[in-house]
Amino acid sequence: MKHSSSSVSVSVVGLVITAIVVIRLLLVGNSSIVVRCAWPPVIVFKSYVPSFEDVPNVQYYDLRNYNGKPDGWQRGDRVLFTVPLRDAAEHLPMFFDHMAQTSYPHNLIDLSFLVSDSSDDTMGVLLAHLQKAQSQSDRSKRFGNIEIYEKDFGQIIGQSFSDRHGFAAQGPRRKLMGRARNWLGSVALKPYHSWVYWRDVDVQTIPRTILEDLMHHDKDVIVPNVWRPLPDWLGNIQPYDLNSWQESEGGLQLADSLDEDAVIVEGYPEYATWRTHLAYMRDPSGNPEDEMELDGIGGVSILSKAKVFRAGSHFPAFSFEKHAETEAFGKLSRRLGYSVIGLPHYVIWHIYEPSTDDLKHMAWMAEEEKRKIEENKIREFYDRVWQVAFDDVRDEWEMERLQVLKNVDPGSLNRHVTVDWDGIDDDYADEVAEKAQEDKGKQGAEAEGGKKDEEDTTEKGQNQDSKGDDTNNDDSKAEKEKVADGNEPAEDKEAGSKKPKKNPDDVEQLEFDPDN
Repeated sequence: MKHSSSSVSVSVVGLVITAIVVIRLLLVGNSSIVVRCAWPPVIVFKSYVPSFEDVPNVQYYDLRNYNGKPDGWQRGDRVLFTVPLRDAAEHLPMFFDHMAQTSYPHNLIDLSFLVSDSSDDTMGVLLAHLQKAQSQSDRSKRFGNIEIYEKDFGQIIGQSFSDRHGFAAQGPRRKLMGRARNWLGSVALKPYHSWVYWRDVDVQTIPRTILEDLMHHDKDVIVPNVWRPLPDWLGNIQPYDLNSWQESEGGLQLADSLDEDAVIVEGYPEYATWRTHLAYMRDPSGNPEDEMELDGIGGVSILSKAKVFRAGSHFPAFSFEKHAETEAFGKLSRRLGYSVIGLPHYVIWHIYEPSTDDLKHMAWMAEEEKRKIEENKIREFYDRVWQVAFDDVRDEWEMERLQVLKNVDPGSLNRHVTVDWDGIDDDYADEVAEKAQEDKGKQGAEAEGGKKDEEDTTEKGQNQDSKGDDTNNDDSKAEKEKVADGNEPAEDKEAGSKKPKKNPDDVEQLEFDPDN
């Protein structure tokens, strides 16, 4: 019995070995055959792959191994970190500070830069920072492969905020940026890359775990929400990237009404699309893991599986469904069947770039600040002058007043004095009348003297009559002299005494307070 059981065991083992050999032979030269069992299918044997190690200058890649895994940092997924640069010298120090703090294994990050249309020392500053990053004593802090490309695209639009974001510049600018991204992506993407991460160089604040935070969602294309800080006088914070949105009926109708080569851009009154923007969905207390399906996406921070680009998606440098560059990339990727997702409550922060109007207002604020400083200096100077030149004597006067009035009957201080102004007017009128009578008497006397001289040359018969007239004239003269002396006739006195008197109740009352 023992002998038969051992023979059976040997036979079973022999059958298993024979089956394995047969299957291996069947797979030679036909790598598409796999053996599966159970449901769902489980791969028992991997396809046979011939070794090319002994063949000079031949490299073999199985692209099924580079589709991108949600835990890529643990599976050794290499990330292509692509960064377009133009006049970026001032932003590169901040960029490399972020890179140094990135938590994703540095040796799995390959950096690719495209320097184009730059007038500053972008290339020199980039070289200095790369030398520093790659010469660290801790080799785990060094990055993987680094490539730098340079190509100009004839970009004539300025780099200021107003130039880059002016409405008229948007269409041409987006198309040129699409060309630049495509050139960089096409030469930088290698078969061993599982993920591609596009990043703007001028991001101010970003989590060090940005790659892991986006990657673990396991989406084909995914973007965070992008905001920017503002000065207090502008409102503190503001949504920055409005290029991430969900399509709307208004947007589709607008696209149908435009020319074939037109490019719709968000955030401008000329193109009212009424779309739902990722930026405006932000809730500071919201769950950062929440997802939102998108049609168009912005280009500040994009994580995509490499297979999306290998399948033919790219950044259209032409009008694709009336969009270009990153927004068209989102639409094209969806057309290819890939998922495009945004995280409304997961926020990174772009730098604040003042517009032309902001710069004008800031200049006005600076001048206003200078004016206030000068005004305060002048006020302080005059305050010192008043303190030195003008003493406050109110307390001293109060003491002196008490000394002056200490012997005055307190009851008399409350008395009221009444002034009758009526008599002053009457006396003035009497003086005027007397003066007029006096002037009239002098004129009459001069006239009588002239008549008397003429009468002396008349005949004697008339002299008698003249005497009588002279008598009358003397009487009249006497009366006039009385008037001139103030001795007016009784009738005149009686008439003057009949002037109306004012009622005492009508007399203007003037209250006089000795204390004031």
